[in-house]
Amino acid sequence: MPANNEIPKATARRLPIYHRYLRYLHDAGKTRISSTELSEAVKVDSATIRRDFSYFGALGKRGYGYDVEYLLEFFSKTLNQDRLTNVALIGVGNLGHALLNYNFHLSNNVRISAAFDVNEDIVGTIVSGVPVYPMGEMIEQLRIQQIDVVILTVPQEVAQKAANNLVEAGIRGIMNFTPIRLSVPENVRVQNVDLTNELQTLIYFLDNNIS
Repeated sequence: MPANNEIPKATARRLPIYHRYLRYLHDAGKTRISSTELSEAVKVDSATIRRDFSYFGALGKRGYGYDVEYLLEFFSKTLNQDRLTNVALIGVGNLGHALLNYNFHLSNNVRISAAFDVNEDIVGTIVSGVPVYPMGEMIEQLRIQQIDVVILTVPQEVAQKAANNLVEAGIRGIMNFTPIRLSVPENVRVQNVDLTNELQTLIYFLDNNIS
């Protein structure tokens, strides 16, 4: 298998899409699938699918297609689906509550296991099965629980301060739902999720008939 830095980011982003549909096919009892069939299902052109798969070697056979069970097992290992990853939620506001309610449907291998907030009404309680700790205990608890990936949903005015504390706690990855572009060391990866920007982009595409 190639090193992670040899796989294009665009390909890496599509792997969970392939894995999720392969899981669906496997559960439905389908044993094999062609790149054309997979293309129609996941809305990625078949040439791109074949190129994505080629980074991992010969995963299919000409004239046969792809073995669903083999591909599912392969991508499960590639995506570490056999290893549970606990993540923390920083900020239990409206969006944070929604993410906690969605927690059980996130993934087979990802679970929000701790949350942090300043609201004394919820600190010390269990929300959707997840304990909520005070922000003052965040660094200590992240270290104790060995959590190195977090979801950040705090107000934008405290986002950078929270990020600084997360870096101090040893966090390696931040899914950032705030509109602030965080300043972090190079060894910390930030994935920005701007719902407003995505919605505005969608509306722009619709208004201008951009496909």
